[in-house]
Amino acid sequence: MKVLQVIPSLSPALGGPTQVALNLTKALQDCGVVAEIVTTNDNGQTLLDVPLNRRVEYKEVPVWFLPRFSPPLKEFLFAPTMAQWLWKNIGNYDILDNHYLFSYASTCAGAIARWQNIPYTVRTMGQLSPWALAQSQTKKQLYSFLIERRNLNSATAIHCTSPGEVRDVRNFGIQTPTITLPLGVNSSSRLPDAREKVRHLYGIETEAPIILFLSRLHPKKRPELLLESLQEVAIGQDFHLIFAGSGEADYVAKIEQQVTHLGLENRTTFAGFVMGIEKDLLLQGSDLFVLPSHAENFAIAVAEAMAQGLPVIVTPGVQIAPEIAREKAGLVVEGNQENLSTAILQLLASPSLRTELGENGKRLVQNCYSWRAIASDLIEAYQAIVDRQPLKNF
Repeated sequence: MKVLQVIPSLSPALGGPTQVALNLTKALQDCGVVAEIVTTNDNGQTLLDVPLNRRVEYKEVPVWFLPRFSPPLKEFLFAPTMAQWLWKNIGNYDILDNHYLFSYASTCAGAIARWQNIPYTVRTMGQLSPWALAQSQTKKQLYSFLIERRNLNSATAIHCTSPGEVRDVRNFGIQTPTITLPLGVNSSSRLPDAREKVRHLYGIETEAPIILFLSRLHPKKRPELLLESLQEVAIGQDFHLIFAGSGEADYVAKIEQQVTHLGLENRTTFAGFVMGIEKDLLLQGSDLFVLPSHAENFAIAVAEAMAQGLPVIVTPGVQIAPEIAREKAGLVVEGNQENLSTAILQLLASPSLRTELGENGKRLVQNCYSWRAIASDLIEAYQAIVDRQPLKNF
């Protein structure tokens, strides 16, 4: 079987979506499937330094990089050569897996797949949540009317990562069959003395508990709410907050101004985008992880934190929140200042509770979020689609 993953960008700054595409493709390969990615050389305001218009090995997986139109048109990422490449090559694959909505790559892939009678699936990636649809609402309504609904209705299946994402698909009026499989997390080796090394790296006092926010700095993630909650926590509790993630320059400046306004500048570090050992150090050396997001279809960063035994605090908008609550792998609280500050204080005050939640989180990840197991189930779904057989319940 030959599978083509279609995604607008593999920019490292996109975090979760990029890691999902790369790790899913590698897991499919490890299970014996011929899997490749086609994407653009987008890297935000710059371009990836990669060979174009030919198959290359990138991060251990085969990728076709095509030139992105510059400057980028926001998330749409117009790439004229994408349509040409897909038209010429799409017939070499048995099935397409399209990542993202409201983008040029997925629009072209869906349309050409229908024309050439190649089955395709779609990953909506949380873009049909009420919060996401409310952003640039008029543009999305028009795009949906003209293009996106047909793409979704004509797909053979929609890959959702949680029951909540399935509800979003149905509430959008789409009745296409769904495959509900979570995403995976790669395990990392334990780093000796991670706690001490993180404090040395960022100049943090030895006794100060570290609160980690590891995600893109974006309004959807609500870093403002976290800061407002920490202003209350700071009245009687020592801590140090690390923002590990990048974002639009204007928005990051706004968050930095809020830190100063709230008097938290001596308790806050902006680490920027992290990856590799630095990321593992943060996950292993911090004391708790907080993501008060409006909406997350899965939240890879949350699963990565749990995999490292880091207790998490999330809001119901993180769609694996029910699993976190059920397995007592973290605290799930409503997205308001009072509840968030109370939860943070509760974990800061109880190392034993942090340890208990962290161990439960590791067990949840080991049992449910293995890339190989997920790829195996997805291959079964792919095969049913290729053979024109009914999908079993996933």
